[in-house]
Amino acid sequence: MCRRVIALAGSLLLLTGCGAADMTKQASPFANAQGAKTVTLSVQSWVGAQANVAVARYLLEHELGYRVDTVQVDEVPAWDALSQGRVDAILEDWGHPEQEQRYVEDKRTIVNGGDLGVTGHIGWFVPTYFAKAHPDVTDWKNLNEYAGRLRTPESGGKGQLLDGSPSYVTNDKALVANLDLDYQVVFAGSEAAQITQIQQFAKEKKPFLTYWYTPQWLFEKVPMTEVRLPAREDGCDADPAKTDCAYPVTPLQKYLNAGFARDGGEAAQLLKNFQWTTEDQNEVSLMIAEQKLSPEEAAEKWVDGHASVWRAWLP
Repeated sequence: MCRRVIALAGSLLLLTGCGAADMTKQASPFANAQGAKTVTLSVQSWVGAQANVAVARYLLEHELGYRVDTVQVDEVPAWDALSQGRVDAILEDWGHPEQEQRYVEDKRTIVNGGDLGVTGHIGWFVPTYFAKAHPDVTDWKNLNEYAGRLRTPESGGKGQLLDGSPSYVTNDKALVANLDLDYQVVFAGSEAAQITQIQQFAKEKKPFLTYWYTPQWLFEKVPMTEVRLPAREDGCDADPAKTDCAYPVTPLQKYLNAGFARDGGEAAQLLKNFQWTTEDQNEVSLMIAEQKLSPEEAAEKWVDGHASVWRAWLP
């Protein structure tokens, strides 16, 4: 998930490319601005997170009169930036127990902002057209039988497991090693690059194995079937290097800087109240990624058609 998002004045621009700002070394001019009607939101690099921020930003600006700045930060550095007050809120977190313990429980510089309303799940997927032709490929125990068919020039003689950005939550290298699979994890570098590769495979009806996640709009364009990894047991992923089980199902969370949560007024209250469905998020994501609307245009279109949802979020 590595599409870069850059905020300039009142607009949010999407650029393809890998890398992200390190907000531990720089600050938004609006972050933690005492007494000013300004808010700074962290934008994670995948399109679902961009959809959250686009709608929240639109409402903060057009309904509550705030000026909103957005910054794109990788997942772990975003927690550091949030703790330091360099950003005010993260609207979609997929689970970072170490950071939660450090900043929420111990330092108390970050507070949980509540459920986003969307449940996330990471897994391994193959295209449904391949799963229908070879139903046993959907059991991890049979993956080595297909390694030859899933080999690419980038996978070094092994089957390819396509990942997005190394900055994402991923146990894939450990899973490949611990399950003794004849596969090589190959990073596309970004969500955008990974989507392009998946779409190219699908266009040519080639088999592929990929790290992917739900919710995600691409399933509407390229149907994919999940590969069953070993069932989860208590502690199976406590040590990342020893992980040998499936990814969890994760109710996605919002997090706010503790000072902003306390003193952020109507803006903080709206973000705490912000909660929508997977269908809502996918609707906005599809407008951004597939229909090529700007995030602001997509947000405005969604807001125009869903007043009964967002009016309940207003303070």
